[in-house]
Amino acid sequence: MIKIIAVLCSLSSPASCHEQTVTTSDFADISMQSCLMGAPQLADWMKYHPAERLAAWRCVIGEQDGRGA
Repeated sequence: MIKIIAVLCSLSSPASCHEQTVTTSDFADISMQSCLMGAPQLADWMKYHPAERLAAWRCVIGEQDGRGA
């Protein structure tokens, strides 16, 4: 299983950033190549986070190590 960990920064306080696991059915069967290329689904996912900007993301195989939200 591949997970996408997004780094989101507040638009009102750009230095305030946090990690969040991207959770949506659109990413259920994403390939590592699609993830690394910036899966187009990220743009749709960001619509649900209007007060934040996507600063970065990373692709993780397996379970998240407990960091982030």
